[in-house]
Amino acid sequence: MLQRTYPDQNCSIARTLEVVGERWTLLVIRDALFGLTRFDEFRTSLGIATNVLTARLDRLVSEGLLERRAYQTRPERHEYVLTDKGRDLAPALLMLMRWGDRHYTAPSGPPRLAVHAECGGELGEDFRCRRCEEHVDLPDIEFRQGPGAAP
Repeated sequence: MLQRTYPDQNCSIARTLEVVGERWTLLVIRDALFGLTRFDEFRTSLGIATNVLTARLDRLVSEGLLERRAYQTRPERHEYVLTDKGRDLAPALLMLMRWGDRHYTAPSGPPRLAVHAECGGELGEDFRCRRCEEHVDLPDIEFRQGPGAAP
């Protein structure tokens, strides 16, 4: 594991990886971008142990990427909602998705497609819609099943 302080280097990538560099963390952020908010939704989607998920959610809340909000009092239950800081990871995750689709996609194609919600056109690497050529911001991106989606 990398150090948490960097006395001998000035590296934004290393500092960022200390927060989001663990695979479960990025997958939680991915699922939050796809609209999941509740502990059980994340657990079901990821197949992750509850103690690991609890630790990841706590870390994301403490780092300000997720906000914990109570939605039930008896028993107390919370949902986890992306903050602006968390949503700022969307372009990086979309680029990771595109890189994976290019280099590691299944023969049937990518499992998800990022499309412009307004017109349905696929998003290009520059966040421009390939159909209408508009620049698309996060609220206007829709993720749909791709040809390689599991049945």
